[in-house]
Amino acid sequence: MTPTPLAIKEEIIRLDSAMKLAGVAMTGGHAKTVIQNGEVAVNGEICTMRGKKLKKGDTFVFEGKGFVIQ
Repeated sequence: MTPTPLAIKEEIIRLDSAMKLAGVAMTGGHAKTVIQNGEVAVNGEICTMRGKKLKKGDTFVFEGKGFVIQ
């Protein structure tokens, strides 16, 4: 799977915000729930921290859709 590029303007973005930006979470509450349920992988490992900070080059996968922060 080739991850979809996700451009950000800042140096870092929180995982829940990145999911909303990517369109895979409609609300912050939805993002929080799926992250805390262990449904999201960051850089190949399950992540349960919704406030996880992502920087350029980091990846996340949810429901088979992958994204790379740029």
